[in-house]
Amino acid sequence: MNDAYEETLYGVTGVLTWTIDGKAIEVGPGQAVCIPRGAVHRFDNFGTEDAKQLAIVTPAIMGPAYFREASEAVNAAAGGPPDKAKMVEIFRRHGMTIAAPPPEL
Repeated sequence: MNDAYEETLYGVTGVLTWTIDGKAIEVGPGQAVCIPRGAVHRFDNFGTEDAKQLAIVTPAIMGPAYFREASEAVNAAAGGPPDKAKMVEIFRRHGMTIAAPPPEL
């Protein structure tokens, strides 16, 4: 969840399914969704096509440093899952809180 900013996602290619406070919303090319401050959210790509979306963060708290640090952590995993503690630390430093996963049904 974003602690201190709103996030708007605009679909460029492919389709991502965003789950925002428990509601699934598909965002494809030319579509947009706003994630309010404090909303628990995640995304999934259920399709076979890579997806690209433009993210707009207001106010501009999350900048290039977040993406550099997250990229370094993902690349250090060499194709495996990134170090969870490192990713949580990066998220927290850039204004995000990791929500607990939803309970299994």
